[in-house]
Amino acid sequence: MNRPTRSRSAAPAKVTLEMVAERAGVSPSTVSRILNGTAVVSPEKRTAVDEAIATLGFVPNPVARGLAGGRTFSVGVLTQAIDSPFYGAALRGIEGALGAAGYSPLFMSGHWQADEESRCIDVLRSRRVDGLIVLTGRLSDSALRSVARSLPVVVTGRRLKATNLVSLDFDHREGARQATQHLIELGHRRIAFIGGVAEHPDAVEREQGYRLALEAAGVRVDPALVVPGAFTEHSGVLAVERLLERRVRFTAIFAANDQMALGAALALYRAGKRVPDDVSLVGFDDVAGSLYAVPPLTTVHNPIQEIGELAARAMLALLAGEKARVEVPAPRLIVRESTRALGA
Repeated sequence: MNRPTRSRSAAPAKVTLEMVAERAGVSPSTVSRILNGTAVVSPEKRTAVDEAIATLGFVPNPVARGLAGGRTFSVGVLTQAIDSPFYGAALRGIEGALGAAGYSPLFMSGHWQADEESRCIDVLRSRRVDGLIVLTGRLSDSALRSVARSLPVVVTGRRLKATNLVSLDFDHREGARQATQHLIELGHRRIAFIGGVAEHPDAVEREQGYRLALEAAGVRVDPALVVPGAFTEHSGVLAVERLLERRVRFTAIFAANDQMALGAALALYRAGKRVPDDVSLVGFDDVAGSLYAVPPLTTVHNPIQEIGELAARAMLALLAGEKARVEVPAPRLIVRESTRALGA
């Protein structure tokens, strides 16, 4: 018995680099150099190639690209804690920007230990990454300059200049000044400060901003109101418990990051104190969870995901032999329900 034959649709033709070049109106070698990150072309040509790739559905072969250009199309990313809500946002920004350009990030955590950070860099270099993004960290400036002699480097949280290196820094001091000034304008004078790890540059600058705001308002800095923290929720709990045990009088708390502020809120709750009725509370960073705290947390917006994207774009510029032009946004206070006027 004869069975009816079924028509089979022809397999889609493979999209080639030459087809992309013809549609974009450029030479195949220009397309290849753009894909390899080695082309210095006008924005119009780059846009035309990008649109041709998207329209035709062209998928570059990363192995062939690597063999042709001597690259792996991977970028090493040295963070400090992958599970941190703060650094996690930066990693999302980096991953998105690199992925859109055909690069893959390789993530490693240094845990704020210079020796561990050095080991991570050695591992990443052994994987032949094309460049290295360092999120703050404890490595010395000289160590980063040394790495940049043979590998493009982008580092955040530093003000550092060197060949083959781009640094991006956020104005932590100004953000902390804004946070403290907000509490002063609400009538608070007994403002406790929960600091971060003393060796971290951003922790130092945030305490400086706190002190600057008090001094500008003519308020004496009381050492009893300054307590150490470790940028973790638990350290925020311990800091407030220490203040309460010592019977230090305060009407407001500025914590040097949101995670410690959330811990501080828990300790206040356990002590029967309400935020903001009894104690106003301000954090720093504006991590995702701060909006959903009870009450929602007043904080300083640190555009960490955008900084991650900027770091990735700076790296792509370095890899393309172009000048990296990046500008980190200024800090901005986000006022929510965790602060109120004293006595209101």
